[in-house]
Amino acid sequence: QVQLVESGGGLVQPGGSLRLSCAASGSIFSINTMGWYRQAPGKERELVAVISRRGSTSYADSVKGRFTISRDNANNTMYLQMNNLTPEDTAVYYCYAQTTVPPSDFWGQGTQVAVFS
Repeated sequence: QVQLVESGGGLVQPGGSLRLSCAASGSIFSINTMGWYRQAPGKERELVAVISRRGSTSYADSVKGRFTISRDNANNTMYLQMNNLTPEDTAVYYCYAQTTVPPSDFWGQGTQVAVFS
């Protein structure tokens, strides 16, 4: 089992920045891919960014050039640096981890990000 705890959400004005963190615990040795998803009110959960254990990254087109995903394997923590935020980024952001042995998916409880004037 893997436990994921997000932090760093909050209220910010358009153009502002936030940094989300996701701390992993439990069977962390088997974690391969990690990522961030988000879900806005009335919408489906969507992928924001993913990062492999080796550091390869991929982003949704809507956040490219504004968001940066990173991970610190030594401290079992993943980050999402979000810059130039817009109201369209308002959502609950979820941390995600995929393990290889056994193959399973794990989710955090979510952290709210709200962007408005």
